[in-house]
Amino acid sequence: MEKRTFYVSVQGRSLLEDPGAAAYEWEVQATRQEADTLSHMLEQLGEKEESGFLAFTYPWPDTPEGDVNRSYDSHLNALYREIYRLGTVKTRAQMERSGFAAQL
Repeated sequence: MEKRTFYVSVQGRSLLEDPGAAAYEWEVQATRQEADTLSHMLEQLGEKEESGFLAFTYPWPDTPEGDVNRSYDSHLNALYREIYRLGTVKTRAQMERSGFAAQL
């Protein structure tokens, strides 16, 4: 399959084909299937964030804070690993300079 350039905004939870459509943080080269997977991961991140918010809004006394955050952190790290894997040379260099690559 042919790879195309996509623009990823983790903050905006979006995967764009047009760099002028909205702000983005990272450029990746991906097939349509890889782009779909990345888009799904971004959606899941939003869901994890919402469920974490609810856990803090309506806390269970026997659920430690670390347990609430663990799922979100794990998913966020997996997302950044995928962005790094698919990233352009510029994206990888930017992630390495900012310390993201060392955490992956």
